[in-house]
Amino acid sequence: MRIGIPQEIKPFEGRVGLVPAAAGDLVAAGHQVLIQQGAGEASGFGDQEYSRLGVGLVEDAAGLYAEAELIIKVKEPVAPELDLLQPHHLLFSFLHLAAAPELQARLCEIGLTAVAFETLADQGRLPVLAPMSNIAGRIALQAGTHYLHRSLGGKGVLLGGLGSVERGNVVVLGAGNAGGNAVRLAANLGTGVTVFDKNPLKLEQMHELAPNITALYPYQDELDRAVREADLLIGAVLLPGARAPVLVSREQVAGMQRGSVIVDIAVDQGGCIETIRPTSYDDPVYVEQGVLHFGVTNMPGAVQRTASAALSAALLPYAQRLAREGWQDDKVLSGGINVHEGKVVLPALL
Repeated sequence: MRIGIPQEIKPFEGRVGLVPAAAGDLVAAGHQVLIQQGAGEASGFGDQEYSRLGVGLVEDAAGLYAEAELIIKVKEPVAPELDLLQPHHLLFSFLHLAAAPELQARLCEIGLTAVAFETLADQGRLPVLAPMSNIAGRIALQAGTHYLHRSLGGKGVLLGGLGSVERGNVVVLGAGNAGGNAVRLAANLGTGVTVFDKNPLKLEQMHELAPNITALYPYQDELDRAVREADLLIGAVLLPGARAPVLVSREQVAGMQRGSVIVDIAVDQGGCIETIRPTSYDDPVYVEQGVLHFGVTNMPGAVQRTASAALSAALLPYAQRLAREGWQDDKVLSGGINVHEGKVVLPALL
C-alpha cells in the first residue's frame, strides 16, 4: 500500500504521524511510504533520517495526497487539507467528530473512509489515544500551575504551599489516563488533590496513590464545594467517540475565586466545563467569570518530540494492519471507523 505522512499545519502542532523508525518498519514490510518534506523537522527528525530508511520525500502536500492511499497524520484535517482528500483515501488520525459536525459532514461529502485514533478500541483499552492522554494530563497540571502566577493574571498561588502556608487545591474531573496523570503530578507537588469519578475501582486506585489525594463520587453537593474551593480545575472526562458531558456549569464557574484557572482536556470533545471553548497555543488563555481558561485542543503538541515518539509506538501495529488487504475484516480496526462511503458509522456519533 502507498502510505502518506503529511506535514501538520495546525498552529504550533509539531508532531509527525510516524517517526523515522516506524516509517522504516512499514517500508521493510513491503509498503511504499512517502513523507512530505519537512514534516518531521519540528519533532527533530530530518528528511535524511527518513530517506535513508527508504521513505520517499514529496515536495508538497498536494503531491503527497495525490500519490497516497493511506494517510497517517496527527490532527484532524483542516480546510486546505480537506481539499486534497479523495474518496479512495483511508484516513488514520485524530478526528474528534462529536464536537465537529461541520468536519463530519465534509468527510461524508468527500466519501472517504476515516478511522480515528481516539475510537480505536482493543481489549477494553484505547491504545492509540492513551499515550496522548497521559501527556495531556501532565501538561494540564503544568499549564495550570503556570497560569496561576500573578503576572499572567492568576491568583498568585503556589500549589504545593510552604511550611507556614496552606496548600493549594487542585480538582480533577475524571480518573482515566489523562485525569490520573494530572492527579499523580499534582500529588507529587504536595498540593491538595480532589478527584471525581463514577468508577469505584478508579477511585480506590487514586486514593491509594498518596495521602493528599481525596477520591470522591461526583455527588452534586461535593462537586459544588470542590469547584468553589479549587485554585486549579482540570476537566478530563471521556466518553469514547461521544461528546463530553458538561459536569460544571457557568454558575459554578462564577462561584470560583477570581484568578483561579480551568484547564479542560476534554475540550476537543466539546468540553466538560460549560465555559470552555477551543483555543490554540498562539492564544491559549481567555478570562470568563473572572477565571482563566486554558482550552488548547492539541496539548501534546507542545512536547512534539516526546509525543511523536509515543504516538508512533502506539499506532504502528494498527497502521501495519490497516495497510493489509482485507483490513475491514479486522474487528478492532473496523470498530474504529467513524465515516465510510459518505455515511457516519460510529454508533457514538449516531
